[in-house]
Amino acid sequence: MEAVVKIGTRGSPLALAQAHETRDRLAAAHKHLAAEGAIEIIVMRTTGDRIQSGPLSEAGGKGLFTKEIEDALLDRSIDIAVHSMKDVPTELPEGLIIECILPREDPRDALLAPGRNPGLNRGAASLADLPRGSVVGTASLRRKAILLNRRPDLNIITFRGNVDTRIRKLADGEADATLLGYAGLRRLGKAEQATFILTPEEMLPAVCQGAIGIECRKDDDNARAMLAAIHHGPSGLRANAERALLSGLDGSCRTPIAALAEIEGDTLTLRALIARPDGSEMLETARSGPVADGIALGHDAADELKRRGGSGFFDATATD
Repeated sequence: MEAVVKIGTRGSPLALAQAHETRDRLAAAHKHLAAEGAIEIIVMRTTGDRIQSGPLSEAGGKGLFTKEIEDALLDRSIDIAVHSMKDVPTELPEGLIIECILPREDPRDALLAPGRNPGLNRGAASLADLPRGSVVGTASLRRKAILLNRRPDLNIITFRGNVDTRIRKLADGEADATLLGYAGLRRLGKAEQATFILTPEEMLPAVCQGAIGIECRKDDDNARAMLAAIHHGPSGLRANAERALLSGLDGSCRTPIAALAEIEGDTLTLRALIARPDGSEMLETARSGPVADGIALGHDAADELKRRGGSGFFDATATD
């Protein structure tokens, strides 16, 4: 049968796992989509996928993993697009909307340290257990900045590639350790690869880390109705608060940014952080208030961090 819904996605194993989760949730929510062939997954290669060396910030930062897929939405080659929300810019192309957030996975970072370094303890329980001078591979400016602030003795090197590539590089001895999103490891069935899971106090996550967002055209009423059935409200409220913070900061800076919104009862708590890329300075703040005020809390936290950092804090820096 001809596909009823065409899903656009990147081709990495993690991106495909997220697209398959979206497909399965749509099929479970809508009987007419459960038939074989009703949903087609279309793999697309983005600019970010083509860049395999150096920090992404030097090539343009956010948007590198979404532009080609969004172009396909706009020319109607696909009906919906599945994204890791941490890769999605706060300003979307005209005519597009993030209509759905799936239930958020664990947003924390995982540290992988195989133990070749004689000082590494496979049973480590925190960053403090890494031996002095350990080589840690990461392409994330956020992770690098926080690591250097917490542990200036570590040697941080650039580590690019998808989850499997980074695990392979680690196995080949290119670094003593690396950090990956725990959500990605869980979605790929590789949670056992983690040596330990970092607490938000040790490593505040990237904005919307662990959240899957589904984008569609604003004028596509059918797609919006289908997606409404699988939208997870609490995850959406958390994402909105974190993206409000990011939006407030992106207007005046390109700097390592971290945030985590959590909901308990009717209260939303937002923790936020900005740092200099070399880890020499890190500013943190937090807000709590009614769940409905999440966006306002994000904007307010951004205003505070901009005020405390001053214009010089953001000079010659870049986003995660």
